[in-house]
Amino acid sequence: MVFDKEASFEEAVITVLKQHGWDDAGGVLRYPTEQDLIDNWAKILFQNNADIDRLNGCPLTQGEMAQVIEQIETLKTPLALNGFINGKTVAVTRDNPDDALHLGKEVSLKIYDRQEIAAGQSRYQIAQQPVYPAKNKILNDRRGDLCLLINGVPVIHIELKRSGIPVSQATGQIEKYAHEGVFTGLFRLTQIFVGMTPDEARYFANPGTGAFNPNFFFHWEDFNNEPVCAGDKPGTDEWKRFTSTLLSIPMAHQLIGFYTVADSSDGCLKVMRSYQYYAASAISDKVRRCKWDERPKSSTPGRPGGYIWHTTGSGKTMTSFKSAQLIADSHDADKVIFLMDRIELGTQSLSEYRAFADDADDVQGTENTQVLKSKLASDDPKNRLIVTSIQKMSNVKAGEGRITQAELNCLASKRIVFVIDECHRSTFGEMLQDIRRAFPNALFFGFTGTPILDENQKKGSTTAMVFGECLHRYSIADGIRDGNVLGFDPYMVTTFDDHDVREAVALEQAKAATVAEAIFDDRKSKVFYYYMDSAKVPMGPMVDSAGNRIKGIEDFLTRAQYWPGTPHHEKVVDDILRRFPVLSHGNKFHAILATSSIPEAIDYYRAFKERAPQMKVTALFDPSIDNNAGSLPRGWAGPPRRSRAPSGGQPRSRTGTCRR
Repeated sequence: MVFDKEASFEEAVITVLKQHGWDDAGGVLRYPTEQDLIDNWAKILFQNNADIDRLNGCPLTQGEMAQVIEQIETLKTPLALNGFINGKTVAVTRDNPDDALHLGKEVSLKIYDRQEIAAGQSRYQIAQQPVYPAKNKILNDRRGDLCLLINGVPVIHIELKRSGIPVSQATGQIEKYAHEGVFTGLFRLTQIFVGMTPDEARYFANPGTGAFNPNFFFHWEDFNNEPVCAGDKPGTDEWKRFTSTLLSIPMAHQLIGFYTVADSSDGCLKVMRSYQYYAASAISDKVRRCKWDERPKSSTPGRPGGYIWHTTGSGKTMTSFKSAQLIADSHDADKVIFLMDRIELGTQSLSEYRAFADDADDVQGTENTQVLKSKLASDDPKNRLIVTSIQKMSNVKAGEGRITQAELNCLASKRIVFVIDECHRSTFGEMLQDIRRAFPNALFFGFTGTPILDENQKKGSTTAMVFGECLHRYSIADGIRDGNVLGFDPYMVTTFDDHDVREAVALEQAKAATVAEAIFDDRKSKVFYYYMDSAKVPMGPMVDSAGNRIKGIEDFLTRAQYWPGTPHHEKVVDDILRRFPVLSHGNKFHAILATSSIPEAIDYYRAFKERAPQMKVTALFDPSIDNNAGSLPRGWAGPPRRSRAPSGGQPRSRTGTCRR
């Protein structure tokens, strides 16, 4: 539907909002001033705190509300105000003489409870065309389009534009209002901004006095990462999908209470992207449904909870933190343990977790195994969320560090959830198995950007075998499209001619040493010419119209062609030396060559030093600290592979330059 007038679009949005939870009995608050909204908040505070221990049936006075507003004014940033809102209560000193019981005394008032969603005392109101007082008398007062209030608190500001107007006009107007300083007083509490047209909508956290960064204006996406109301389906009422999902109740309540992050490390309020929400929500739902009293059905110790496949650079640390916080706050588990596979990463994530937490003390570190054991045994709520390394955790077992079997049984009887970062790394070794055996009733979740799949199994296992089903996926293609991950400029470089590769495979399949032998032997000739025919066997695998996978020549290749000392290595070095001056723009940029192992990296290093001693070359290693038998050092990345071709297409690379 096309909206020629902004007013008609505004009324349509209000109608949809009222259908999705914003249906307070008081109706829509039309054209309210700031004082009107303060009076409205005072009424709701009184209704929710009228009991004898709080307001004792005596309404709040203007002086008492002034105390509340003064506290808001002292909190200068949206980050601090997020803590105020989610702090649940606000304290005032009573000056109402009718309340003789509390006169002159401080009382604590309930303002907002993120757990009390669409229930209890929660109120959801729409303020239409609220008046924002100008900070400077030279300027005129401003009218917003819509403001959404939870329990009287204005938490979401929506700016609308009619059809045909770019959404940047709506977001730009919000930025202009912020620059003019209209979000003061009560309106400081605004947490989320939304700019919306009938065809496109973006949401973003209130940056306060900081700069507005369009890179953090997000489209909402569905579970499959398909953008909703992203401007690509004009006239299809995509705005209704956006409004009925992100802005609906309970989602909007959860967005303010759970899916905003007050990051104290940089002083910014952040709001989670849709894929982060789906992942955190999936994990917390899985824990909520866990039947702890029933024995795990898996034949191996521990309960497989599932894994999150989110590409590198997509904010997995924030997602994993929110997952852990949701579980801890819901009391669906006694302990949530965030496991790292490297000690230095454990230190880094501990500081990041504490920066995200409402209170840094809510996230506990572990100096050593004994401290870890004591925090596992503690019933103090402050010790519910723990960050530690897989090495320390694997030492919590009977007979290790004076831990008795009785102590271990007591620890293992708790409802414990393990959240494992970078779960594709050392989690396939004995350390994880030690943890599973020690805590057979625990629930295990993994986060990874590169899961172990069927085609690259480690020790006969995949990520799904260890952790269970994939709960949510956000691929590198999704990240590049959304601008969350830097894109690639892929092109194909062949180190072996297609004809030579096909001929070598055809000879191998025909069991012939030479072409002449293959041609003049009738039985071998039939096989040889079958593989030489590109119409019958493509270079890369293909999928036919029936969905059947057809093998390509590349499926028959082995790793032998990539071993050090083979022509492949020499050709890779030749190509890099020839192209590097141009691709690096005269040595202004660096490059990375991924190898399958440390020995291969060393072989390339020596080749470059011999062939181009003037080139600055450094070998970087990512050693595993898993000291279990069979654990060997890893190279920088996966093995070089011949790239595969899409159905009916030409060979392609998936991550930059591909060499074959």
